[in-house]
Amino acid sequence: MSYTALYRKYRPATFDEVVGQDHITKTLRNQIISGRVGHAYLLNGGRGTGKTSSAKILARAINCLNPVNGNPCNECDICKAALNGSLTDIVEMDAASNNSVEDIRSIRDEVNFLPTIAKYRVYIIDEVHMLSIGAFNALLKTLEEPPEHVKFILATTEPQKLPATILSRCQRFDFKKLSPAYIKLRLEYICKSDNIDIDPDALNTISILAEGAMRDGISILERCLQEESGKISNEMVKKLVGLPKIESINKILNNILDYNVEDSLKSVNEVLDDGKDISNLIWEIIKFVRDILVYKTTGNIDLYNDDEKEKIKILANKSTKEQLMDIIFYLSELSNEIKMTTQKTIMFQVGIMKLCKNNIDTEVKSNVVAETPIAIKVSDKPADFSEIDSRISNLENKLQKTVNAVQKLISNPGVINNSAKNVDNNTEKKTNIVSRSSENQNLKNILTTNKSDVKVECWGKVVSNIKESGKVMLYSNLANSNACELNDMTIGISFPEGLTPFGKSVIAKSENLSELTKLVSMEYGKPMQIRLIDSENEAANNSTLDSIVKDLDLPLNIID
Repeated sequence: MSYTALYRKYRPATFDEVVGQDHITKTLRNQIISGRVGHAYLLNGGRGTGKTSSAKILARAINCLNPVNGNPCNECDICKAALNGSLTDIVEMDAASNNSVEDIRSIRDEVNFLPTIAKYRVYIIDEVHMLSIGAFNALLKTLEEPPEHVKFILATTEPQKLPATILSRCQRFDFKKLSPAYIKLRLEYICKSDNIDIDPDALNTISILAEGAMRDGISILERCLQEESGKISNEMVKKLVGLPKIESINKILNNILDYNVEDSLKSVNEVLDDGKDISNLIWEIIKFVRDILVYKTTGNIDLYNDDEKEKIKILANKSTKEQLMDIIFYLSELSNEIKMTTQKTIMFQVGIMKLCKNNIDTEVKSNVVAETPIAIKVSDKPADFSEIDSRISNLENKLQKTVNAVQKLISNPGVINNSAKNVDNNTEKKTNIVSRSSENQNLKNILTTNKSDVKVECWGKVVSNIKESGKVMLYSNLANSNACELNDMTIGISFPEGLTPFGKSVIAKSENLSELTKLVSMEYGKPMQIRLIDSENEAANNSTLDSIVKDLDLPLNIID
């Protein structure tokens, strides 16, 4: 006797056995009981949610000789013939492999013939979105006005690919993803019926790994049955589906949060040496970070034992939500980039190093400040310019005294009569000193640019518009930002909590800057420009100070 796969062996035979879709099965049963069966149905939903099973049950129920509360009896000749596949009045077609115009035209020719023994001729077209445009056009007229003895049941995972003319002629039922509780309940029934010995933790793990698809959950269970050991354990399930050990993922993330480049690469290489796929490893790290983020937000986590939960709590306490979101966004982009290259390992290792870049940058800055003779400190916090203003004012006073002395010297007749050359030299000195005084005033204006008190009232509205437009990554990096008017044509965006290199790269993308510029310009009613204000801008301003100090050739030591 041939072996039957578990998902086929335990396919639901009545609407009552369809798990987690009561909102659909109840309506279909009521239609059959009242005799108001439509001529065309569209069953939509993710894989393994019960679309094809419900279509088969519906086809039997409307032809059953003795229906029971809207369900097929599965005992009459019609039901038995349908179950063993000998009933020609129920036609199942896979549109993925039969999607041509000729395939649909054959159906259009057949619908004119009466059913052989059943009441209705039922056509079940699975994956209907795979039909060609010509096939849809050929089906349209028949679907609009079919003979009374014909019913159509269409099933698809992508209804958006169907023409509106097809959608409007069908009764649409949307199948939702199944919760882990529903999947676990069905798996327990299967294990009990087949005498399968399995740990409760393993059942819980399978129901979560199924991700809402009953068929996937049953397939994972069936894979576990191929092992020689009698009892299915939680460790066996994780090993068979290729999940890296939680200890390895925990170690990698812990080193990333500690900005430990060497240990991060070592942990990654250990996992890769075990033969784990890089794409799967990235996905597992992303899911692990997501679980930590969910724990920090809701306090709930599934799929983990008590020891693993304790480790997650430790990681949650040493990280912030912003850090975790940045890691998720960065690894998602890295995963897409890796798909396009042949040097996957190198790209992944470099990516892990970049995640530790914040700490490297901090160390480099500290070393540079310690070794620089003229200490100009760079801080991530908004600068306090009061001391700088005082020093510049003192410098201007000294320069003014020098100018006055030169003017007094020039006005002395004795000095003027000495030599015309001396007068020219003194005049040149006066001009240079006045020019340098003007440069220092410009320096003061530069340094006080970021202190603008002219706040942008519409900035909150601009950030909200970005969130509503679906640009989640851009919104998350602008959520805590402020904006001020640098001049009548420029808006400065500042970040009180600092701006990470990844956040800066997100905002600096051409499409994101264009979107920001457009929204701000619309609010102001005129073209505006955007300028990011962070520690790099402050360092640039300080470099302007170095240039002026060098020109003045004066000893100047400024501490921010």
